[in-house]
Amino acid sequence: MIRLSLSQRLSVAFFALLLVCCGALMAIQMRSTSLHEQETVQRLSRGLAEHIARSGELMDGGGMRTGEVRALFGKLMAVNPSVEVYLLDDQGRILGHDAPTGHLKRDRVDLAPVQALLRDEPLPILGDDPRSARGRKVFNAAPLFVQGRQVGYIYVVLVGEQREALAANIAANATLRTTLWSLAIVAGIGLLAGAVAFRWVTRPLRQLTRRVQSFDVDAAAPAQALPPTPLRAGERDELAILQHSFGHMGQRLGEQWQQLRQQDLQRRELVANISHDLRTPLSSLHGYLETLALKDATLSAEERQRYLGIALSQSHKVGRLAQALFELARLEHGGVVLDRQAFSLPDLVQDVFQKFELAAQARRQTLAADIPPGLPVVDADLALIERVLTNLLDNAIRHTPEGGRITLTLQAAQGEVQVSVADTGPGIPAARRGDLFHTPPAFGSQRPDSGGLGLLIVHRILQLHQREIQLLDSREGALFVFSLPSAWGSAGNVSGAQG
Repeated sequence: MIRLSLSQRLSVAFFALLLVCCGALMAIQMRSTSLHEQETVQRLSRGLAEHIARSGELMDGGGMRTGEVRALFGKLMAVNPSVEVYLLDDQGRILGHDAPTGHLKRDRVDLAPVQALLRDEPLPILGDDPRSARGRKVFNAAPLFVQGRQVGYIYVVLVGEQREALAANIAANATLRTTLWSLAIVAGIGLLAGAVAFRWVTRPLRQLTRRVQSFDVDAAAPAQALPPTPLRAGERDELAILQHSFGHMGQRLGEQWQQLRQQDLQRRELVANISHDLRTPLSSLHGYLETLALKDATLSAEERQRYLGIALSQSHKVGRLAQALFELARLEHGGVVLDRQAFSLPDLVQDVFQKFELAAQARRQTLAADIPPGLPVVDADLALIERVLTNLLDNAIRHTPEGGRITLTLQAAQGEVQVSVADTGPGIPAARRGDLFHTPPAFGSQRPDSGGLGLLIVHRILQLHQREIQLLDSREGALFVFSLPSAWGSAGNVSGAQG
């Protein structure tokens, strides 16, 4: 099956429309010519029927004079074979004719056209053809009087069977020649117009083809290399819409490709960083275990306990890192489904603070919670939000020097509760802020036991809640801020507490 392109279909449609228009014009011209010819014949023969009516006594008081009628009609039709003469009574019934046997198809003629002709209405006027069951032809008619009284009509069909047959034969040949010439002319014009239309129609397609061929998703800035074509208001041109859509598609593909490249780069960096983080504690763990295995007999009980303590500490770091990796993988690949519920955020803050009291006391740090009364309950996944608070506080404690302060602040605002975690540590360098929530810290930096995955986990958990975490400017240390939606507006008031 042959499949045509859009431009080819448009060209074919244009050519077909041109043929239809030419055919319609030819039909209109032929119709106009036919009407003109009928009017001419009818005008030229206006007095024919009246002359016949006065030329002889066709009827007398006793009725039609059959012999004289046939003789007169025969002579008239012999002199002018194109006409057919009929004698009608005053009701339109056919009384006399000279038609061959079997040629007469009706026994009466409708007198309405005859009356219209006698009233000199506009020509041409068509009347019944007695030799056709349904045909109508131009005619001439005149009333027939006997002794001053109208007794019928002389009815003359001006285009008889013989003329019609001869004209049809001649017209067929002329029509064939005219048709052939018309088709040749139309075909030539159509080919020329089709070539012009094809060139014009396919110009946007050629432009789009060049744009498609020049599109390179690996280009440094494909979005700028292939900007979408602007559309006018109410644009209905399918090609313009296609170009505009392709421009948007190319721009979107370029953006997504750049995002994929950036994500791939971040994953490579993540793998490298995690490998580094795993190698360090594993090497230390292996070294101390190997020392215990080789020098067990020569080590004192105090040295043995110290080596075992270091080995357990390194094993704990590896375990925390593995747990963080597992948790991040579940979050990244959709393995976590939110279990939303309404809960009191201040109560959750108190529970999380209890987990870090000993760690903060050991570093002589102050944990403080600024929680105003009357906070609404929030709608979120309790376990995941606990993980967010745990990671943020763990990150703050690890990066805040001894004697520092970590403050967690809750604040109600426009149907949600805002959470802020601030510390008095060294803060985060400007060069690190751009990818803080996407990649772990680079080699050589101050790294938590989880290999810098804590903030990545926080970012992903809040994304599942359709929320974002922000790192805001602060006079000292780091300030992390995020918000959670309230469950029932102002309902569920709870009291704040200091930690």
